[in-house]
Formats: sequence, C-alpha cells, structure tokens
Amino acid sequence: MPNTYTQLYIQMVFAPKYRSALLMPEWEERLRMYITGIVSNCGHKPLAINNMPDYLHLFVGLNPSQSISDLMRVIKGESSLWINKEQFTLQRFRRQEGFGAFSYSKSQVNDVVRYIDNQQEHHKKISFLDEYRLMLDKFGIEYDVKYLFTLPQ
Repeated sequence: MPNTYTQLYIQMVFAPKYRSALLMPEWEERLRMYITGIVSNCGHKPLAINNMPDYLHLFVGLNPSQSISDLMRVIKGESSLWINKEQFTLQRFRRQEGFGAFSYSKSQVNDVVRYIDNQQEHHKKISFLDEYRLMLDKFGIEYDVKYLFTLPQ
C-alpha cells in the first residue's frame, strides 16, 4: 500500500479452550517460535511473546493490511493445527473463543515488552483473571464477566 504510514502496536492475549493448562515447558519455546513465524509471514513485526501454561501474550507491530481479528484467526488456527500435528497434547488441542487486544503508543513499547517477558514472575503476585479484568478496566472496555476467559481446568 503506497503512501500508507502507520505505527500500530497491539498486545493480544489468548488461551487454550477452557484455559486448560496445556502449554507445556517441553515445547512452549517451539510454539512461540512457530507463532512468531506466522506473525512475520503475515507481514507484521513480532515484538514479544510469552506464555504461561494456560494463556499466551503476543505483542506485534501491526501491518494495517490485515485486521486484528483476521490475524488472530490465522494464529489460533495454524498454531492449533501444528500442536495437534505434533501431538503435544493427549487430547485434541483447541483455542478458547475470543481474545483480548490492546493498543499502545511507541513510548510504551519497552514497558509492554518487559511486562510480557516477565510473565512468570508477574503472575506470582496476581492471577491472570484478576490482571485481565484490570487491563479491561484500565482501557475502559465494557465486558460481561460471563464472557471472560474461563477458569483453568
């Protein structure tokens, strides 16, 4: 797209179906690399990725040629197919419906990268669901608790 100039930084949060703790340390780095490849192949700039067993944070410089919803559909679909092909889980791996997406300014990029890189330490202090609610509130996003990520199983 000639003459199109953007600076779009988006953090996305998504989880396995029912927030099951399925993202195992033995293969989580391979998963992060695989998702990073998907993001790059779609023309976006991966900035940070990290996960806990029951959810994943992804931070990208978004190319406006693809919507956030389309990018998430591709990431969730292709990574789920890959997890199942590699047989990393005993049962069929599926993603939870929906996702969170939050935009940031250039001045916030380093803080968001640090936050994502430190998920393991961060969640020793606050649960994912409590923090997710705080993020939604901070960004002024109205939500119905019945549609938030489910508790881990």
